[in-house]
Order: sequence, then structure tokens, then C-alpha cells
Amino acid sequence: MFIRLLRSLRPVAVTFCAMSVAAQMGGHPTPPPPPPGARATKCSGRPIPQLEDITASTHITFTHASDPSKRYIMESMSGGVILIDYDRDGWPDIYFTNQPTVDQALKGISAPGALYHNNHDGTFTDVTSKSGLTTSCLANGGAVGDYNNDGWPDLYLTCLGGNVLYRNNGDGTFTDVTEQAHVRDGRYSTGAAFGDYDNDGFVDLMVVNYVDFHLDDMPKFGSASFCKYRGLEVQCGPRGLRGAGDSLFHNNGDGTFTDVSKTAGVSDPDGYYGLGVVWADFNNTGRPDIYITNDSTPKYLYKNLGNGKFEDIGLQSGTAVSEDGSEQASMGIALGDYNHTGRPSIHVTNFTDENDLLYRNQGNWDFDEVSYPSGVALPSLPWVKWGTAFVDLDNSGWLDLITVTGHVYPQVDQLPSGGGYRQPKLLQMNQKDGTFCDASDQAGPALTERRVSRGLAVGDLFNDGNMDVVIEDLDGKPMILRNHGVPGRHWVSFELDGTKSNRAALNARIKIVAGGMTQTGEIHSGGSYLSQSDLRVHFGLGAATKVDKVEIHWPSGLVENLTDLAADRFYNVLEGKGIVDPSVARPAPVKHP
Repeated sequence: MFIRLLRSLRPVAVTFCAMSVAAQMGGHPTPPPPPPGARATKCSGRPIPQLEDITASTHITFTHASDPSKRYIMESMSGGVILIDYDRDGWPDIYFTNQPTVDQALKGISAPGALYHNNHDGTFTDVTSKSGLTTSCLANGGAVGDYNNDGWPDLYLTCLGGNVLYRNNGDGTFTDVTEQAHVRDGRYSTGAAFGDYDNDGFVDLMVVNYVDFHLDDMPKFGSASFCKYRGLEVQCGPRGLRGAGDSLFHNNGDGTFTDVSKTAGVSDPDGYYGLGVVWADFNNTGRPDIYITNDSTPKYLYKNLGNGKFEDIGLQSGTAVSEDGSEQASMGIALGDYNHTGRPSIHVTNFTDENDLLYRNQGNWDFDEVSYPSGVALPSLPWVKWGTAFVDLDNSGWLDLITVTGHVYPQVDQLPSGGGYRQPKLLQMNQKDGTFCDASDQAGPALTERRVSRGLAVGDLFNDGNMDVVIEDLDGKPMILRNHGVPGRHWVSFELDGTKSNRAALNARIKIVAGGMTQTGEIHSGGSYLSQSDLRVHFGLGAATKVDKVEIHWPSGLVENLTDLAADRFYNVLEGKGIVDPSVARPAPVKHP
């Protein structure tokens, strides 16, 4: 209790003095050193799945627009990647967000994103033009959800100056319905996630905004108003800039939304610098809560009170700051039941010299920060961390952690020491005892190759039972990492469709028992950094060749049980109907007015 009290008091005391110091350091104050005796454990005596960069053979040629000098903060923050099975053929497709440089934007030059169709043979085809995903947008990231319950996943893009909602028409095309849906926002939007907070069967939309940044009101690079980082002249922010507030859009069930941010209590009146957001049922109440990562300010955990309102319990729960009460530059979010308690814990990525955080969910809205004891903290310290995911890469039945990195200031390459601008990736394997070992340099050269990465999404791209990784780089082409897995390991995957619940079954919870081991997963929209992973829920089974029991908790309150399922298969489950043929769950194209 005393530590919790310190957590609640320290951020208030340090915020004002930190702002003036941080503004001269590029927005990032120096964090405290790691605790005495902190160490990282290298993985040994176990097979490590190899992740191969196959981007060249996939026919994906997308490249994110980039200004090499990164003079303005917007030029460092984009790069979300979205997995969306837009044609519902059972194979994840890929959308890459894009954003022009400031100079391009001022000249009216756009930088469109790209949708790639999965051809089922290891290759992808660019279908952006014929899909209708062509609205000009200074895009950061996005999320997937079926907002109109027609069975076809829709796409929401977060942008600087106005977001875009694309309705999936079910025939391979999308329609921009932003204006009639009333979800434009219009600020500097970053993270977004769909979730049905009132369980009325229609998904609502949470959008977080970053800073109050306008193309017609920017400091001149090289002027006295710019900032310093370790003596180098760099872009300013977020400290010293105003925050932009957040939005919660309630789904009215008729194709429109209503902004209920203030009445719900999630409008961010203090103007924190929002980046990541995800809905999750943290205490198994049947109601999804909201977790938001904020850059250089405390994080939010909004408890769903069940009456259309939320209460921020970030400080009380232990998830707003670090164990010592420090605010961090927090970017990405991963959720997962890594220790088999039946409750999702939280992994948060942070800036260089700030360790990544692991908040272990103890139940009853109580989290312990176990970053150093778990082994995830120390390997992360040198890098600027972004997209992240809990994912069972070796099909052991225990969730691993993968994270991408890359600095925000190209100027750091002038420094004699430090991590540099281009940085490697982090892979931490679950040791089944609450700790992780560092396998970053053991999973193949793709992870050690230095890049400037931002978004990360995971999914079984090739339907072979191994979870693959898609990474969007800020500078250069993306990476498609094919997971070659571990021979002899088994798996199972579930795709859910709601009937009384929201159609995409967002925040449905699945518990399985196989080989004497119990695992729990939840379907999430959003998360990582500005990205969206596959909505199918994947479980590694180790040596088990069947699943003894499956328990599905639907958002509607229905609990559905399945037994004796064969391993190494994909299962489609329709709420109230059990396992169905995929053709039953996948609807025909819909004619919209």
C-alpha cells in the first residue's frame, strides 16, 4: 500500500520540473539506472524458432515515405501495420499505413498506404487501387472491427488532421464512410481500437491523440525554439507541446457513432500524449476495459464501471508508472496470459535507457511491475522500443515476447556511444516459470539486422500452424518474417463469429485445456504500436495431439463448451452453433445503400 501511495504522489511532484528539463533534451529526461544485480539470461538448451526475412519473395514492394533528417515529430511516429482478412478467405492480408513528409504534405503530395492480398502461395498482390482504399490521409496506424455486424471486417485509419473509416463492401472493395459515421476526430490521432464496452452487440471505437501539431504552425528547424538531445539539435516533443485529448465513439447501431468521451470519463482532460490503446477484460468481469500508453506521461487504465462510464485506476492498479514512480515514454502494448493465471498481463515498450515494463496481473485490479525479475527489462535498455506482441512462436503453450526498435533521432549516429539510429529486434522466450530468456541473436539474422522499425503485427500468414511476424519500418521496406517453428510441436487456432455478441467477437475469451495445461486468450482490436494482429486466436500445444476442452466466454454472456478437438487445425465457431464450416460463418457480399 505504501508503494502504491508513492506511485500516486510522485508523478504529480515530478511532472512540472521534468517538463522544463525534458524540453531541452528532446522531450526525454534521463531515467534512473537499473537496480543492483540486474541481469539478462540468454536462452540455452532449448530449440529457438528461426524467423526468416522472406520479403523479397512475397512480391511486397511497399516503402514508407521518409525524410532522412526527421525535423518534425510527425516524421518519426508513423508506420503501423494491419493484418485484415478483408475477403474472409481464411488467409490474413496486409495493410501498410503511410504518411508523407512535412515538405511533401505542404506541397499537397500524398503518400498512400498499401493493401496486399494473400495469394495462399507465399506471395501477395497489391490491390490498393481496386480496393478503394485511396482517401488521402496523413496516416499513423489503424484498427480492425466489424462496426456494422455484416460479417466483413472494416478498417479504421488514424491520421494527422482527420481519420478515415472504411466500410468493407464484401466484394473486395471498401467505401469511405467517415463523414456519415461521424468518427473523423480531426486531431493528431495515433492508436485506435474497437470494443463493445456496453455489450449491446455493436463495437464502439476508442481513439487516442498525441500532440497538438499543425502543419501551418511549426517551429523552424535550426531555430532557438528547437530542442537538444545529448547536445544534438533534434525535433521537439512531446514535452513542450500541448496534448490533444482522446475520443470514445459510441456505436449507435445504425452506421453512425456519437462522441461520448467526456460523459464516459475518457476524454483525457490533462492532455497526455497518447500513442497506444487496447480493450481487454482485465478482471474477467465480462466488460472490456481500456488501457492507453502515453508518451512521457502516466498511462491510463480505465476500469469499465458497467454504466457507460469509466474510472481511471492506472495509479491505484500499479500500471500508470514504473515501480519507482517514474513516468516513461511509453509506446507499444502487448497483452497476454504469459503465466497461465487466466488473466491478461501487460507489456509496455519505452524509450532508450527506459526499460520495457511487464505488469503481472494479480487479479482484483492489482498489478505488480516485474520487469527486472522477469528478465524482460535489461535487454531492452539500449533501444527505443515500439511494436510488440505476446505470441507463442515455438508452439510450446507459453507466450513469448517479440519487440521492434529504432530511434527517433537520426542525429544520434553522431554520438560516440549509444544504440544508434538503426537498431535490432528483441526476442524473449518464455521459460515457463514467470521469466524470459533473451534469444534476440539466436533466431536468425533478420532479428539482428539493424532497421528503423515501428509497427508489428503477428498472425499465421501461411496457415501452417506457425505464427509469423510483419514489421513496418519507418525508413525503407517492411519485413515479412516467416516462422519455421519447432518440429514436433502442435497447435490449434480459432476464428469466432458473434451472433448476439458483436460479429467479430472482439473481447471474447477462449480457455483451452490440452496436455494437462490450461491456456487463455482474448480477441483484441488494436494494441502493439499503431498496429493490428490477426483476429484469430492461436494456441501452441507442445506435444499434445488433441484439445480436451474449450470454453468460450462470449461478450453476450453466453458460455460455450467444446470437447475432444484434434490438434493442428483451424476451427470456425459461430456463437450458439459451435464449430461450423467456414462457408457458414463467412457471409455473402452486402449491398449497402
